[in-house]
Amino acid sequence: MAVSPGVTDADGAASAPSPAPASPAPASPAAAETAGGPDGTVETRGIEPVPDHERRGRVRELFPTWVAANISVLLLTMGAGLVVFNGLNFWQVLLAAAIAGGISFGLVGLLSVSGKWGGAPGAMLSRATFGVRGNYFPGMILWVARFGWETINAVTGAYAVLTVLRLLFGVRSSTPLIAVTLLLFVGVTFVVSGMGRKVLNLCNTWSTYLFGLFTVLVLGYLVTTMDWGAVFSRPAGGTAMFIAGIGTIAAGGISWIPTGPDFARYLPHSAEGRKIFGTTLSGALLVLVPMVLMGGVMSVKDPALAKTDDPVSFLGEALPMWLAVPYLVVALIGMVLINSLSMYSAGFTAQTMGVKLPRAWAVSINAGISLVGGLLLMLVAKSFYGSFISFLSLLAVSFSAWVGVYGIDMLRRRNRTVRYDPAGLLDTSRSSRYWYVGGYCWQAMTAWGVALLLGLGFTKCDWFTGPLVSTWIGENGLGWAATALLAALLHAALPVPREGAAPAPVPAPRTEEASAGTHRD
Repeated sequence: MAVSPGVTDADGAASAPSPAPASPAPASPAAAETAGGPDGTVETRGIEPVPDHERRGRVRELFPTWVAANISVLLLTMGAGLVVFNGLNFWQVLLAAAIAGGISFGLVGLLSVSGKWGGAPGAMLSRATFGVRGNYFPGMILWVARFGWETINAVTGAYAVLTVLRLLFGVRSSTPLIAVTLLLFVGVTFVVSGMGRKVLNLCNTWSTYLFGLFTVLVLGYLVTTMDWGAVFSRPAGGTAMFIAGIGTIAAGGISWIPTGPDFARYLPHSAEGRKIFGTTLSGALLVLVPMVLMGGVMSVKDPALAKTDDPVSFLGEALPMWLAVPYLVVALIGMVLINSLSMYSAGFTAQTMGVKLPRAWAVSINAGISLVGGLLLMLVAKSFYGSFISFLSLLAVSFSAWVGVYGIDMLRRRNRTVRYDPAGLLDTSRSSRYWYVGGYCWQAMTAWGVALLLGLGFTKCDWFTGPLVSTWIGENGLGWAATALLAALLHAALPVPREGAAPAPVPAPRTEEASAGTHRD
């Protein structure tokens, strides 16, 4: 591999020229996926860092990615919940959505820059933060949380299919039909996520146009049919409920933070950090804010949107058929893409956790679990919204602890000559640059573990009540923010971890061309 020229990033760091490390022998089938490169129909690259010559991504590709990541009718339900359960008015819902989206997807954009630095998925770069063994602990929690998120999305997608069938053909829901629709949704998700980056980018782009068009139509319908006097006459809610509402909306965006580097790893080193941040944030806010606000407005007319076990069916009743059917079909496509993006990243997490399968097949683990979990949620759970909000509460805390530690580690790497060593990331033996002490970075593990336990103490949901929920932080739903802040402060206060020395590159054998003075780049 050629020596990488020094570049100056727009995030302010000057990258000095650094020799490309010798490519280690693949340690597993996951590490051996390189044949197809980034341009094939099916992406074959796994967790191994992307070499410079394959980094042909463009920052603008991130825009439809983060638009698609927010095409979910669940945002309508969450917006309705801000009005019905939190008692917020129109302006508070608008402000809560903007603040929550700005914080959560602002962090997605910031941490996505590390994907450009290291050319690897977030779960892989996390080895440099926690150690090659220590990374298993936060990685497992993130992986389990990803299972839950994909299950929620799969259920919502299955509800969309059932609603369209009922509206068009009068078909009523039944247990066998629920199983078939859920299997169909998960199967399509598995195929799309398995195809990889190129197919996802194509689908994301077209779904952005379609969803944007039909969302404008829905907004136009609401403008002409809503009782705006009733909407704007609602009194303002309390400060505590407003702050808690921000946390509820932000939890969805926080769940995407560890996967941000996954979609930036094909960007060249010359890609500007501020553009990565701006493109990510604008793509997310373009959908998130209108969807949450639209849900809040619709709930003024019918509060049942916040309480329904089938949020998609509610839309079928609230909108005229000529608008409901195409809108739900487009929303269904969006939900497939959300789950596909999640499973795409989950495949990397599985490989990082030691699953000896190519990325395209590693996602089958998540597909199987989301299928089983979806059946339980649709056939057994008593409250879809209650289960969803409880999951979001735990999700926000578990991801926030990782974010705080990873963010400080990333800040320290900003001005290093070698930000991430590809060979060290792939090497899980004692010779790895990221072996630290016994394979663990005790500073990162300590900060993460303490912050996670404290964050759970502030958390209250249907399944769990922490001992600190009666404190000001707990009552205002700020456990996620306290978790991230504590993790960051602890990691910053502890001694800076000492990485191992990078192995010296093995000199290439002399060839006849080299002897003749011919050099290869």
